[in-house]
Amino acid sequence: MANSNQQSSMKVYLRLLRYVVPYWGLFTVSIFGFLIFASTQPMLGYILKYFVDGLSNPDASLFAGVPWLLEHAPWLAHLKLLQAVPLLIVLIALWQGVGSFLGNYYLAKVSMGLVQDLRVALFNNLLTLPNRYFDNHNSGHLISRITYNVTMVTGAATDAIKVVVREGMTVVFLFATLLWMNWRLTLVMVAILPVIGLMVTSTSKKFRKQSKKIQTSMGDVTHVTSESIQGYRVVRSFGGEDYEKQRFLEASEENKNKQLKMVRTGAVYTPSLQLVIYSAMAVLMFLVLLLRGDASAGDLVAYITLAGLLPKPIRQLSEVSSTIQKGVAGAESIFEQLDEAPEVDHGTQERERISGRLEVRDLSFSYPGSEKPVLNNISFVAEPGQMVALVGRSGSGKSTLANLIPRFYHHEQGQILLDGLDVEDYRLRNLRRHIALVTQHVTLFNDTVRNNIAYGDLAGAPLEAVQQAASDAYAAEFIEKMPQGYDTLVGENGVLLSGGQRQRLAIARALLKDAPLLILDEATSALDTESERHIQAALDQVMQGRTTLVIAHRLTTIEKADLILVMDQGQIVERGSHAELLAQNGYYARLHAKQFEEGGESIVVEQNA
Repeated sequence: MANSNQQSSMKVYLRLLRYVVPYWGLFTVSIFGFLIFASTQPMLGYILKYFVDGLSNPDASLFAGVPWLLEHAPWLAHLKLLQAVPLLIVLIALWQGVGSFLGNYYLAKVSMGLVQDLRVALFNNLLTLPNRYFDNHNSGHLISRITYNVTMVTGAATDAIKVVVREGMTVVFLFATLLWMNWRLTLVMVAILPVIGLMVTSTSKKFRKQSKKIQTSMGDVTHVTSESIQGYRVVRSFGGEDYEKQRFLEASEENKNKQLKMVRTGAVYTPSLQLVIYSAMAVLMFLVLLLRGDASAGDLVAYITLAGLLPKPIRQLSEVSSTIQKGVAGAESIFEQLDEAPEVDHGTQERERISGRLEVRDLSFSYPGSEKPVLNNISFVAEPGQMVALVGRSGSGKSTLANLIPRFYHHEQGQILLDGLDVEDYRLRNLRRHIALVTQHVTLFNDTVRNNIAYGDLAGAPLEAVQQAASDAYAAEFIEKMPQGYDTLVGENGVLLSGGQRQRLAIARALLKDAPLLILDEATSALDTESERHIQAALDQVMQGRTTLVIAHRLTTIEKADLILVMDQGQIVERGSHAELLAQNGYYARLHAKQFEEGGESIVVEQNA
C-alpha cells in the first residue's frame, strides 16, 4: 500500500514538473547559478586552512608550490598569505553573489510563470465543466484551489528544486573536499546517511496527509467567507451575524489546528535530525583529535569547519520533503479538477438561423445518481412565434425541463427537437446561440451597464443596438439617469440596482441576443407592481416573433399563452389555453381560483422547482 502511495506521489510530481518544461531555458540558468553558489561553500571553508597557517607565518607564499605560476605569473606565485586570504574571501563572496542572483531571480521567473499557467489552466477548465460538477462542489473549495493550492504546488515544483540543487550540490562539493582531505574520517560520516533517509521517509508520509487536510480546511474558510459576503443582506436582516461569526471561527480554528499539527511534526523532526547529525560530528571530532597524525593545525581546522558546514544543507534537504508533500497534495486536487471530463459535446450540426420550432417527444429525465424521475414522458410542440407556459407546484420539474433545452444537463430518454433537429446533434455553442434565457436570479458582472447588456458573444455590439435593446426592455429610462449613463458600473452582481432594474437589464441582454427561442424562468416573480408593469411591457416586446417558453409566470402573462401545460410530479396533467383549462374545472382552475382568493391576478404562481 505504502509503495503504491509513493508511486502515485511520484506520478503526480512528475506530471507537475511537466509544467516547468516551457521554462527550461530560465530553469537551466537558475540551476547554473545554484551550482556556482554551492561551489563557493567548500572554498570559504578551505580558506580557513590558509588563515590558520598564516597566523604562524603570514609572509608565506600561497602558491609557492605551483611551478606553472612561477613561470607564467610570478606576481601571483609570490602573493603572501597576508594579502591573499582577504582578497580570496572578497572574490569568493562576489562569485557567490553572482550565483545567488542567477539562481534566485531566474527560479522566481519560473515559479511565477508556473503559478500563472496553473491558475489559467484551472480557471479555463472551470468554464468547460458540466453543471453537475458545480452542483457537487462548493464555490469556496473551487476558489481555494486557484488561490491557495496553486501556491503550495509551485513551492514543490520550484522552491523544492532550488533546495535540492543548491543544498544537494553543496553537500556533494563539501563531501568531495572532505574525501580529498581525509577519506578515512569522511567514511565515518557516511555511516549516518541511512538513519537520515529513514527519518525523512517516515516524516514525509505524515506531511502529505496533514497537508491534504490543511488544504480542505482552507477551502472551508474560503467557502464560509464567500457565502457571508454574497449573502450579507440575508445575514443582516435575519440577525445571522453571531451564527456566521461562529461558523467562520470554527472553520478558521480547524485550519489553525491542522497547520499547528504540521508545524509540530516539523518541530519534532528537525531537532531529532540535528541530534543524529551532531552526534556524528562529535564522533568525528573525537577521531580527529585521536588520529591527527602529521596534519597541520590549518588542515584540521579546515576539515572540522567543512564538516560543520554539512548539517545545515542536510537538514534543509530533509525539510524539502514537507514542501514536496504539500505540493503533491495540492497538485492532486488540481489535477483531479483538470482531469474532470468537460461538458459533453458530440454535436456536429451548426445552423446559422432557425425558425424556433420546439418539439419535446416522450422526454423522461433523472438527475445523475438519483433513481427518482424528475420528468416523466413529457411531450408538446411550440410552433415558431408561439408562447407555451409551464405551470405547477414547486418540484414539478418545470425548471429541469428549461435546463435540458440548452443542454445544461443531458437527457437519455426521449427527444428535444429544435427545428426538427435533436438538441444533442447541435454543436453546443451553436445551440446556445439560438436560445435566450432570462431567469429569476439575474447574474450581472461588476462592469458597466453597456458591457452587461452586450456580454459574451454580444461584446462589441454598437452602442445604438445596446440603447435600442435597453429601450425595448424599458431600461433606458433609469440607465440615462445614472451618473455615467451606459458607462456606469453596476457593482458586484448589480448590487447598486433594484431587483426590477436588474431584471430589465437581463431582458435587454436577451433582446440584444435576438435569439429565436426565449426561455423565461420565473422572470418576474417577487417584483413590485411598478417594476412588474414595466417588465410585462418589456416581455410583450421581447416575445414578438419568438418562440417563448414561460415558466410559472404571473397569471397576466400565462393567460395570453397559446398553450398552457400544467405539471405535477414530473408529468403534464393538463394542457390547453387559459379558457379551455378553466372550463375543464380541474387542477389549473383550482390553482387559478386559489390565487384569486389570495389577492388577485398579480399573485405569483408557486415558484419553480
